[in-house]
Amino acid sequence: MTKDVIALTEKMPDGTTLLAALYAGGTDLSLTATNDGAVIQLCTPDGRPLVSVEAPFLVHLPGEAERLLGSDIAPPQPPYWWTEVRASTAVASAESLAGSVCGRLTTLLGGTSWPRGAATTHVITTPANPPPPGTKDVVAIPAPDTPAVDVLTESTAVVLSDRPVTALTTWLSEVLRTTSAQNRALHLVTPAHARLTLPLRWALAGPPNRWVIQDPAGGYYDGLSGVPLAWQDGTFTPTGATIADAFTQHSASTEERQLTITFRTVDAPDAALILGRGLQTVWRHLTGRPPAGWGTAEPVNLPWSPRQLTDLARDRAPRPTHLVAVGDPDCPAIATLRITRTTAGVAQDTTLTLGYALAADVPLDAIESLAATLVNEHNLTTMLTTLRAARADLTLPPHLGFPPIPVSFTLGARDVDAVGLAHARRPPLALHPRQLGPHAHPALHYPLGDGTNGDAGTTLQRLTTHLKAPPGTA
Repeated sequence: MTKDVIALTEKMPDGTTLLAALYAGGTDLSLTATNDGAVIQLCTPDGRPLVSVEAPFLVHLPGEAERLLGSDIAPPQPPYWWTEVRASTAVASAESLAGSVCGRLTTLLGGTSWPRGAATTHVITTPANPPPPGTKDVVAIPAPDTPAVDVLTESTAVVLSDRPVTALTTWLSEVLRTTSAQNRALHLVTPAHARLTLPLRWALAGPPNRWVIQDPAGGYYDGLSGVPLAWQDGTFTPTGATIADAFTQHSASTEERQLTITFRTVDAPDAALILGRGLQTVWRHLTGRPPAGWGTAEPVNLPWSPRQLTDLARDRAPRPTHLVAVGDPDCPAIATLRITRTTAGVAQDTTLTLGYALAADVPLDAIESLAATLVNEHNLTTMLTTLRAARADLTLPPHLGFPPIPVSFTLGARDVDAVGLAHARRPPLALHPRQLGPHAHPALHYPLGDGTNGDAGTTLQRLTTHLKAPPGTA
């Protein structure tokens, strides 16, 4: 398992300061670099990694440290520098070494560290021959081709995290990319009190990746499905069709709500095209303001700029670009944006979720006009709106939750033309779609309910089955 310590500093950690911080272990430790120099590792003389120091990055947005590290953190005023230091628990002194690295950074540069009390400026002595790592069920093995993970087998990379909120950090994003390229699963193991941010939850969705919870009663279970798991043949495997008791003990009703808008737009690959404007339109329509910031991972560190994210996507083309956007601290909202080149043009697939303290605060009456704006101004292909009872802070605990309930579905003009207007307007349901956009090439908006009708999911399934069927069929 790794133990994370984070330094939030007022000034940039330059080479001299980092060198002073890395002397926290004295002069006997060696330095290595991984990820093309983006990560520096302090190692024992025999090469065992003790501490990994990520490249610092500048955070311009207020509220990101509090969102990911807890409300009791007191970061410097933005912009400030965020430096992550990860200690291997294979060596007992490594966590103290990570704390000393961060303590030296904050002492020299001003700022604070997380968790509270972890930072010191002591010189940490490391045993010359530390004992081999291991736990009751999972034994760590060397991982030279994926140095960021805690356990590596032929089929699975395991990352053990004890953060209260685990996010889609640059490090975890790289681990996901690397394990996917190696045809390995990523299994993230956390305590039962941990929560995921929505971008990480979406990134872990679907096999072979898993969120694995250490059950307080013993054993493990899947944090998304509740299925009990066991470590077998180098991976976490379901042990039956039952559900872990700990997964079902926190399903009480809540007044908090999450509204999710999932939509796709497709534009011609024009040199003047500016990406992210559809997301900005949705954000303004529902909150009255644009996104606060964007980035390629969490914490989100850059002020919102459609032009800058367009430049990044162009630099990465033809590879897809994955981005994260967040709102202001007083208006919980987070989105993922995937930009790809397709045969039809430049596709932007967006999932935006907004949090509300009360169900009455959700602006459901704004959804149809939002769909119309996306149809008229942003070449909307499809849009699905759902509502669920869930935490307004947009984090996910490993407990049984309420499923999202469809509120509406919108089919863009191009797909209406492909399906046939007459066929699309007459599903075998008690639905009355509303026509949006130009009369000659309309889009159709299908209201499905107010987020309280449990049958809306079945209605949506029957609607999409009808739209996929050839015209003239039932």
